[in-house]
Amino acid sequence: VMSCSSSSALEMEIFQYIDAHQSDFIKDLKEWVAVESDSVQPHLRKEVMRMMALAADRLAALGATVNLVNLGSHQLPDGQVLPLPSVILGELGKDPQNPTVCFYGHVDVQPAKKEDGWNTDPYTLTEIDGVHLFIRNLYGRGATDNKGPVLAWINAVETFRALKLAMPVNFKFIIEGMEEAGSLGLEKLLEEENQSFFSDVDYIVISDNLWLSNKKPALTYGSRGNACFFVECGSKDLHSGTFGGIIHEPLLDLIALLDSLVDSTGRIQIPGIYGSVAALTEEERKLYESIEFDLEEHRINCGVKKFLYGTKEEILLHLWRYPSLSIHGIEGAFHEPGIKTVIPAKVIGKFSIRQVPHMDLSVVKQQVVEHLEGVFSKRNSPNKLKVSMPLCAKPWLADVNDLLYKAARRAIKTVFGEDPDFIRDGSTVPIARMFQTITQKSVMMLPIGAADDGEHSQNEKISRRNYIEGTKLFAAFFLEISKLH
Repeated sequence: VMSCSSSSALEMEIFQYIDAHQSDFIKDLKEWVAVESDSVQPHLRKEVMRMMALAADRLAALGATVNLVNLGSHQLPDGQVLPLPSVILGELGKDPQNPTVCFYGHVDVQPAKKEDGWNTDPYTLTEIDGVHLFIRNLYGRGATDNKGPVLAWINAVETFRALKLAMPVNFKFIIEGMEEAGSLGLEKLLEEENQSFFSDVDYIVISDNLWLSNKKPALTYGSRGNACFFVECGSKDLHSGTFGGIIHEPLLDLIALLDSLVDSTGRIQIPGIYGSVAALTEEERKLYESIEFDLEEHRINCGVKKFLYGTKEEILLHLWRYPSLSIHGIEGAFHEPGIKTVIPAKVIGKFSIRQVPHMDLSVVKQQVVEHLEGVFSKRNSPNKLKVSMPLCAKPWLADVNDLLYKAARRAIKTVFGEDPDFIRDGSTVPIARMFQTITQKSVMMLPIGAADDGEHSQNEKISRRNYIEGTKLFAAFFLEISKLH
């Protein structure tokens, strides 16, 4: 174990190297952003393959052994068969004295076109001054989600090599090119590799999310799950002049069903739905008090007049650790401009429930079905009702007292000079849950992007500060995790 002074001298040396090589690191990111590795659009699949090869070459240049695992192909709804990009399994260092940290990242991106409202070409990394003059932003698709963080991790490893320093930990890498299209084939690969590639892994780190604040760093320890529902009513299209007023209209049935799900305060009206939500402990409540969260700034970012709740704590509790229900749309109803006086035959309402620990998906499904059937039966409608749950993902929750989180907290304090916010994610992060369930290892989400990075939207960016300080954070984290062993 290093003494405090030798460890801080080492950190200084590492941080100085990273500062001195900023422009190289930004040049690397520019090269990666230039590849249109959009996994959603079939015609760009070749670009995803090219991106995977670039990432594999970059790891090989570090001295890592790289295995590109072929996942075969998949069929699109139109019958077209496309090859799946290979997944990179990389390995660097095998010292039995050192802990082994596995990093997960992805190098595919969401679709982006200049005409969608970008101020710059999405595939040309462009540096522009931010609102505050001391912040310079790097704009480009994938800058924060997830090419920037993947490169920051690689650059942190590269720094130890360049300075001829002993590697503080053994590294493993798992990098994919289908995350934005549902990580096809990844779960099967994890199951197959669990006894081999993951057998000596101690910790898994994911850096594929954002801070809650624009300025204050964060550690993420949980995310909500998601259960998507379809509720279908009806038979065949009819003319409203001929049949309006004498039949049970499917759309009226459906609207009554959808209207029964949530009240005006946002509370879900399905009996029993809150029954198995984990109780809020005093320790957890305390985590919420110190979180930096500007309610007004968040409201303006959302573009809404007011929230359902008036305090920071209530907002965050309802965003992270209580379930929510959202209605997404109705299929089969007329939705184009103008009017069409048809009584739609078959309509499908679509909604989802973000669930939290310890809600059981099969119980949630049963509660939803029973509730909707109860409401429907009171309408005495002859229409057919069908409820299905086509998609679901479970919530994820880690222990903030785990060694992994202790090491990350110390590294954040070293680099940013303050303790992080401990946050959860209101959306669903299937990857964290997948890794934890299959490998049974400690999993942590260690974001380096700021809240206003705009992942998935126009003008996605990462600030120069977050990219470079994020690289230092990863390097400091390697040292901290090695000290704990």
